[in-house]
Amino acid sequence: MTLSAALKDVIAPLQGFEESTLQEILGQIIAPGATIHMCHPFGTLQGSQPFYNKTYKPLLTALPDLERRDMIVLAGTTPEGQDWVGTCGNYMGTFTHPFLDILPTGHLVHMRYHEFFRIKASQIVEIQAIWDIPELMMQAAAWPLAPQLGRFMTTPAPASQDGLTTDGDGNKPMQHVLEMLAAMVQHPSQGGPEIMKLPHFWHPHFNWYGPAGIGTCRGIDGFRNWHQIPFLNAMPDRALDPDGLMSHWIAQGQYVAETGWPNMRQTLSQDGWLGLPPTGQQIELRSLDFWRLENGLIRENWVLVDLLHVYDQIGIDVMARMREFNKAQNSKVFQ
Repeated sequence: MTLSAALKDVIAPLQGFEESTLQEILGQIIAPGATIHMCHPFGTLQGSQPFYNKTYKPLLTALPDLERRDMIVLAGTTPEGQDWVGTCGNYMGTFTHPFLDILPTGHLVHMRYHEFFRIKASQIVEIQAIWDIPELMMQAAAWPLAPQLGRFMTTPAPASQDGLTTDGDGNKPMQHVLEMLAAMVQHPSQGGPEIMKLPHFWHPHFNWYGPAGIGTCRGIDGFRNWHQIPFLNAMPDRALDPDGLMSHWIAQGQYVAETGWPNMRQTLSQDGWLGLPPTGQQIELRSLDFWRLENGLIRENWVLVDLLHVYDQIGIDVMARMREFNKAQNSKVFQ
């Protein structure tokens, strides 16, 4: 499938958020009975109407001037023969009413999304999507979790400014990313940090854009200090239990994307990640990722992990903790 076809049939109708027509548009582009995997707390939905009622309807109430700003749009056929479209961008609007009990700020806010659509006969038959809901909590000054190690910022579009126009054969960049991941999972079980060969795969000035709760990191030192070391200290058995996990890979030009629901499973056996206790419990992770290569090296990596789902699996109700913060805030609803 070509990118132009994907844009025409799926992405273009999602650019506008007129409440009067959105339900009709979703009904046209989403196949009856489509499976829609949404991040926590939305869960898995079936069909366009439950999708609208559970997600976009409350979001439009909270941000009446809602805009969708795509930064990356990729379309391709996976090695298994499925057609997918992957999108990365920011929902933006004036936060005037509560959303998921997050109190409004009255100001412009942003919420990153990674959304993947499986296409069959010009209709969406499956969605895998993460909205960075914790990012809204931070902007509303109701952050109920441990401070993040990386930098908090509005996630930028690709430095190359071609995320919406990229085209061409992406097989070589995809192989580069797959080889990078194969080397990365050898640490720590098979050797020290050197076994990952990070300088061989990553640009020395790469940016790693993680979800709110982890944050943005720069370069190998930033990536290791603010994300990888705490992550592996807490869950050193990563990638050792692949049974039942499934990732879908597409690539165009210098961009590569992966989606999976879930695509990682590991044991929270030690302390040190996100302030979580070492429960000894095996958890699943949903990670939706985009990579951009430059001169044969990874220059930028956009990563969203469904962190609220991680907390939920070990019995921590993040939304309830946030509501406790609300008691101390002005609950005035902006008009």
